[in-house]
Amino acid sequence: MASAARKPHIIVFANEKGGTGKSTTAVHVAIALAARGAKVAAFDLDHRQRTMGRYFDNRAATVQRTGRPLPIPRHATHDGETDARFEELFEDLAHDTDFLVIDTPGRDDRFGRLSAARADTLVTPMNDSFVDFDLIGQVHPETYKVTRPSFYAEMIWDARKARAKADGSTIDWVVLRNRVQHIEARNMRRVSEALDQLAKRVGFRIVPGLGERVIYRELFPAGLTMLDAGEFGAMGLAHVAARQELREMMGALALPEAVLPQVA
Repeated sequence: MASAARKPHIIVFANEKGGTGKSTTAVHVAIALAARGAKVAAFDLDHRQRTMGRYFDNRAATVQRTGRPLPIPRHATHDGETDARFEELFEDLAHDTDFLVIDTPGRDDRFGRLSAARADTLVTPMNDSFVDFDLIGQVHPETYKVTRPSFYAEMIWDARKARAKADGSTIDWVVLRNRVQHIEARNMRRVSEALDQLAKRVGFRIVPGLGERVIYRELFPAGLTMLDAGEFGAMGLAHVAARQELREMMGALALPEAVLPQVA
């Protein structure tokens, strides 16, 4: 793991469209890393909804109420206004940390753009629909062939070039493809083909994400994740399937020493 003097691996979850499971996925990644023994900090940039911050607050309340130990990353929420406060919180959370997980708002946000430029791993969750695909690229209405990258994709491309020029490092851009069960197969195939085309053009990786399951919404009030097996009691098939999805996603993200804990 990282020493206090080493820069943490920064994981930024960014998507200017809402409803893609961005915050839920960010929380699960942070907890998965913490459960593995990493020093993890989390930075919530969405001061309006504050989903990540509230998730960890609920988790802390569950620990206090039950007395059961659960890994909780250090976390803070930005005020969404001041550069000085952003830098102060960023530096504090990055200190003595292996991974810094940043959740950005589901809208255009200057602090989100600033964080994306600092990312080592940039994760863009999206659902299997052309509504979500429109964020990163445009397709022909009849052939569904990619016609051009979107403004957002071009922005990330420019950020990657600037980062390489500034310090020689790279931003690993990952498009996290969440599964929406009600999307019909033909549409999913078309989205998949368009993603493959655009990935070759602008250079992102495609990683399997999480399914659309009621269980994730049910876990929020207690601040629990799919890793907290001891809090569930009996495990249903939906839990088992969701945990396997989480394992696969963490493996595909290929984070430094990011391996899910072995769960019986």
